[in-house]
Amino acid sequence: MLTRLISGDTPRSPVLAALLGAILVALMFAPFLFPGVRALDTAATICIFILLVASYDLLLGYTGIVSFAHTMFFGMGAYGVALASIHMGRSYEALITGTVLGAAAAALFALVIALFSLRVRAIFFAMITLAVASAMAVLVSQLFQITGGEDGLTYRIPRELTPAFRLGEIFDTRINGRILNYYLVFFSCLMLFLLLLRVVNSPFGRVLQAIRENEFRAQAIGYKVVLYRTTATCLSAAMAALAGSLYAIWLRYVGPDTTLSFEIMLDVLLMVVIGGMGTLYGAVLGSVIFVLAHNYLQNLMGAGAEMFQNIPILPDLINPDRWLLWLGVLFVLSVYFFPTGIVGRLRANR
Repeated sequence: MLTRLISGDTPRSPVLAALLGAILVALMFAPFLFPGVRALDTAATICIFILLVASYDLLLGYTGIVSFAHTMFFGMGAYGVALASIHMGRSYEALITGTVLGAAAAALFALVIALFSLRVRAIFFAMITLAVASAMAVLVSQLFQITGGEDGLTYRIPRELTPAFRLGEIFDTRINGRILNYYLVFFSCLMLFLLLLRVVNSPFGRVLQAIRENEFRAQAIGYKVVLYRTTATCLSAAMAALAGSLYAIWLRYVGPDTTLSFEIMLDVLLMVVIGGMGTLYGAVLGSVIFVLAHNYLQNLMGAGAEMFQNIPILPDLINPDRWLLWLGVLFVLSVYFFPTGIVGRLRANR
């Protein structure tokens, strides 16, 4: 049953299976295992980025397409929910409408970009997507009457998904709308991730991998390479938009910095590389490591600096103000010691 649920794509490593199982349990019971607003926000962010990174890996890892427009699709989903909530009011219909329209708009934009660009060489396609994404970010910042500009948009979602809604208490944990919102995010991301697993392990996914390895050979045996790449690009964009919609529902705020920033694109690329390209499980490990490091590394370094304050030089080296430096060192070391990503290394050592 479990093998069918994950489309036959088993971890193929006991260590990897244990890590994935621990992450699943931790995320599923996060409101009860890790009390506090920050911990719950971190868990929700991990869920959303797992879906976002997995959707990007469908392009980069499985199809061999380098795109810098992925956060643009992420932002389309987020702004779709925001604009629908503002114009349609505080309702589930607004959330559903915004989510569907955001995903449709992302898929349409991806189709246009793919049809005009996928016939060129990979580096030129990457530059085209970068230019389009940059133009979209500038456009969103300029159309402040619609998008709120640099200030972004704040909106209201149904009361049942906010902290004001109280249900009771379970295991000494107060159940409110925020926890219901978390489980909406968690189960939505889980189902969409399983759907992506089904896609990459289907005949369609195997053709994508064949195109990645040798597109000329794939075309020679009869596969329409541009059609398959275009379909993968549209599907990846729609999944990224759905991740953006969930992020908007969780945050109740969207802005250029939270959804369209090029820094987010770089973060997604790092997560794919660290976790392992061409394996969706890499998206899980990469997202967990990155989000935890981004949220807690500075605090950990602060505690370490206080602990070793009597030791010369060491407190200065691990000063919390240098957390970005050590985050970069952590990523360089992970790429050096895990050139095929963490998942690739674990599977090789099984």
